[in-house]
Order: sequence, then C-alpha cells, then structure tokens
Amino acid sequence: MRRGENIYKRKDKRWEGRYPIGKRADGKTKYRSVYSRTLQGVRKKLYPLKMKYQLLQEKQGTACFSFQEWGMQWLQQVKQDVKESTYANYEHKLCHYVLSVIGEYSLNELDKETGIELLNSLQQRGLKASTIQVVFRIVKQCMNQAINQELLHVNPFTSVKLPKVEKRQQQALTKVEQKNLEEIAIEEETSKGLPTLLALHAGLRIGEAAALSWEDINFKTNTIHVRSTFQRVFSLLEEQKTKLIYTSSKTASSIRSIPMSKLLKKVLLKHKAKSSGRFIFSTAENPSEPRLLTYHFHKIRKKANLEQIHFHQLRHTFATRCIESQGDIKSVSQMMGHSSTQLTLDTYTSSFMEQKVQVVKQMEKAIS
Repeated sequence: MRRGENIYKRKDKRWEGRYPIGKRADGKTKYRSVYSRTLQGVRKKLYPLKMKYQLLQEKQGTACFSFQEWGMQWLQQVKQDVKESTYANYEHKLCHYVLSVIGEYSLNELDKETGIELLNSLQQRGLKASTIQVVFRIVKQCMNQAINQELLHVNPFTSVKLPKVEKRQQQALTKVEQKNLEEIAIEEETSKGLPTLLALHAGLRIGEAAALSWEDINFKTNTIHVRSTFQRVFSLLEEQKTKLIYTSSKTASSIRSIPMSKLLKKVLLKHKAKSSGRFIFSTAENPSEPRLLTYHFHKIRKKANLEQIHFHQLRHTFATRCIESQGDIKSVSQMMGHSSTQLTLDTYTSSFMEQKVQVVKQMEKAIS
C-alpha cells in the first residue's frame, strides 16, 4: 500500500517512509528510510527528517555524496592545472590528513563541527600551526570548486578558528659568520662546497641548486638562469613514502637570472673542468638528490661552529647583504624570485642586527 507522503506498507507488515537527502554524483536523488509498525509511527519519525534535510539542502546544497568521493574528483580536476610537486602536496595532505578523518561525511553535511573535528585531529597529530593552516587552505580550494560547480552554497569551515602562526624572524648570518662559512666551503671539494656558495652569493633554494644544469650558466654574460627545481615530495604509493620530482620553478617570478659574483664564477669554472654530466651536481643524467647537498652543507656549518642554522638562512643572508649594501629593493626582489617587493621587505628586512648595533653606537657618540 502506498501513501502520498512517500510512505509504503511493506510485505512484512511494517510501514516505511522515505525522505530525500540530496543528489548523488550522477544527479539522481538519494533517499533514506525510517520504519514503524504503524502509519502514525512512521509519520512521527519521517516529517522531522524531511524538514531537516530540506533546510540542509537549502542552506548547504544538494550534493550528498561523500567528501571522500568529491575530494578525489577535485584532485583529478586540478591535476592538469598545477605542477607535479604541487599536486603531490595536495594529494598527500588531503588524503592523509583530511579524507582519512572526515571523508565519510556527505558533502552537504559538512559543517563547523566537522571542521572542528578535523582541526582537533590535526592538533592531536602534533602538526605545527603553519601546517594546519596549509591543510585548511587546500580544503578551502576543494570547497570553493564545489561551490563553483553549484554542489555547495557556502564553505562550511569558514568560521573554524585556526591556530595562529608565530612569525619567526629569518635571521641572517653575521658578516663574520658568513666569511667563516665561505672560507670553509671554498676549501671543500667544489661539489660539496658549491651549494653553500650558490645560496650565499645567488640566493638559490636547495631544490634550485640541485636542479642547476650547465646550460643554466652563462660565463660570457656572467649570469645564472634559474628555471627548474628538484624536490622530494610525499607519495601515496605503499612501496615508497617519498619521491623525487624534477620540474619547472614554482611561479613565473621564480624563473629568473642572477648575476654571478667573481667568487662564484671562479668556483663554477673550477668545478666545470672536472664535471662530465649535464647537471652541475651529478655525473649522471639526473639531478643530484637535494638531501645530499643538505648533508654536505651541515658538514660545512659544523666545521664553522654554526650549530643553529639551516640552509635557507643562507638565502636570507644573500638578500640581507644585498639590501645592506644599498641595493634597490626591486632588483633584490627579482633576484630572490619574489612576486612583489613588499614580500621581500616583509621577509628579509625585519632584522639587521649589525646595522642596529651601529645605530646605537652612533646614538651614544652623539650624546657624549
């Protein structure tokens, strides 16, 4: 027996009431059911649920397939538009941190409470605030695509309060520390000391140094052309946790030309005389492992008695020295591969300790 309210009398004598909860990925309506021994019992259960899901679809959207299903669809949609390394980052963080926690929720059932559940999970894993913000930025992109395709009306996680990132100052080496580090790097085999010098004298990132080929070095114009990077990224394959990716630089501004210092030219020419491969730090046809270059750097900085520094500080030191020597900020920004001069100012000019010491000395001198 069938009633007009989508209620049926079953063969087992029970009453069944069906209510729509939204649309599947194929566009067909998805239903859920409630059961009772009496017609009134079914109606009592059914109407509140009908109202709940009607309001839910009006507020959130009609898509009721799982966030897991949508997340995998979104990854396939963006795969052609982003670099391989960017895609690997999206895939790892979305699958490892997000879908594993809230992937079973229907897309239109995601709400602030679900977002808080995700946040708590990330914090329990001990993730840094900066990593948590990156994860939520990826989720936001995923949600925005769902909104663009009219699967959702709003991003349900907008009001989730994320932990603040404590902005750490990128401390440059002092001139004495830099000179000491350079001297030790020069004394090393060129393949081991050169990455340190490329960071200190050209501001290269570790992945950019690893990907550098001899075609990128122009000894006639004394320029280094940065256009590629070699990175180790997370992999979802069970047999390997990470994989190496050789790709073009991450943004248009990252592709740049940097004048060679006299020291760099001298060391590069010396290294070229011994090199037989296409890449500067490899004798084979593949770039050198970035972790190997980092390993050589740590050997050098230990010899220089620098215990608390990392490779990226060398890049910061290059930018700081350029600005300290009255270099115009636009040129420095271009050499660093930044998208704006403001980014350069915000990132690299927050602390000039040696200059501050000099200012205080001048102040004392003026008073006395």
